[in-house]
Amino acid sequence: MLSCTNVFKSYKIGDRRVEALRGVDMKIDEPGFYAIMGRSGSGKSTLLHLLAALDKPDSGEITIGGERTDSFSEKEATEFRRTKIGIVFQQFNLIPTMSAIENAELPAILSGATSNTARERAKELLSRLGLSDRLDHRPDALSGGEQQRVAIARALHFSPGLLLADEPTGNLDSASSQGLWNLLSEIARERQISIVMVTHEPAAAAHCREVFVVADGRVTGRIATEGLDESAVAARYQQSVATA
Repeated sequence: MLSCTNVFKSYKIGDRRVEALRGVDMKIDEPGFYAIMGRSGSGKSTLLHLLAALDKPDSGEITIGGERTDSFSEKEATEFRRTKIGIVFQQFNLIPTMSAIENAELPAILSGATSNTARERAKELLSRLGLSDRLDHRPDALSGGEQQRVAIARALHFSPGLLLADEPTGNLDSASSQGLWNLLSEIARERQISIVMVTHEPAAAAHCREVFVVADGRVTGRIATEGLDESAVAARYQQSVATA
């Protein structure tokens, strides 16, 4: 489903070059809820952006669903993001003048789908996510958790095989965060897709099937979370970082 092989990425900041990724190797073969976990500056968000085809690596290979995304043209990358993967950001990125259902149907409308088809698909997804009574509400009338669920519905519109989530609970309270982690786990299981979430929180990672630990631009370990609570995940994470 997803693989990175010896991926490097650097950026020029002023007169110096910063190596964000230094030979990342990562592979996901089965559907499930996964985490990329690391401290600020570890390279985890850079890795997610490469997986989302929002940027290209300096070298190395990235394959998603059998397609080499690292060699995409800008047009190919745009089409891939629109139809093959879903992306959920921390900031929700909803259009404030549109209702929940209008935000959720937007990808299909932009792709040329008929309004009836787009509306029915958006309604189906929002209802599944517990928002059947909030379809006509604009973002400012929704809670943070509800706004993030609208963003998830929008990301799932084309039934992608991969959903990428960048710190999706960063703007939510603890109760909403727990609900969203449980929801993402259910979506991965029910739809048999891979969901990859970037996080620095052991509480978030504990809901995932497996955690890829990123430190100093490399994947330094993998944590299988079955049977582990938040504190155990945190301990395994610290051990992985310390031995990197």
